[in-house]
Amino acid sequence: MINQIDTVLYTGKTRTTGGRDGASRSSDGNLDIKLSPPGSNGSGTNPEQLLAAGWSACFIGAMGKAAAAQKIRLPADVAVETEIDLGKTGDAFFLQARLSVSLPGLEPSVAQALVDAAHQTCPYSKATRGNIDVTLRLI
Repeated sequence: MINQIDTVLYTGKTRTTGGRDGASRSSDGNLDIKLSPPGSNGSGTNPEQLLAAGWSACFIGAMGKAAAAQKIRLPADVAVETEIDLGKTGDAFFLQARLSVSLPGLEPSVAQALVDAAHQTCPYSKATRGNIDVTLRLI
């Protein structure tokens, strides 16, 4: 089932040229980056790094919402280290992800509850659920 959006809150818009060896720029000019294939000597970033950065930021926001709902203060130094693997099985390409979450100062059970809640509400987690292998862990 595909969820339909009732109210669009924001639209990110980019124009990309040259694919993995090109460039991408947002419509507002705040993002203006070179792209390079993963593992190359190019000076640009790649789609896997961009997905990791976006998912990490969104996941922290989702943990903040979960913490507020539970009347818990999210640590100021919360961090999410996200790894996105690009791989192959046969001739087909796939992604997989690992999110390592640091919530210093919180009891492990409380921290795990926030991670679990965030994974249920984060739009990136929802978009990938059932489509790629995702591992979550507390560090």
